Amino acid sequence: MIVAIGTFEMHFPEVHSLKEKRQILRSLIDRVRAKFNASIAEVADNDLWQRGRVGVAMVANDRVLLEQMAQKIDDIMNDHSQAQILDSYWDYI
Repeated sequence: MIVAIGTFEMHFPEVHSLKEKRQILRSLIDRVRAKFNASIAEVADNDLWQRGRVGVAMVANDRVLLEQMAQKIDDIMNDHSQAQILDSYWDYI
């Protein structure tokens, strides 16, 4: 069994309230959850309206499969027009 743990540090330059930030994050979180059945949540910077940190966790028997899924999740996060990824990383245990 292999566990993939990912973190995305994000910046929302056009957001002016926590409500706007949470709407964008909810959209991203719901999309990743629905497409990959991954555990995903906002894990830090909850009260900062232009910053956010999202954590993702997945489990599988095949590391290659996890790496492919991680790349697709990276693509989804990077393609969002209102969010900029400042830093991201994946760790495999």
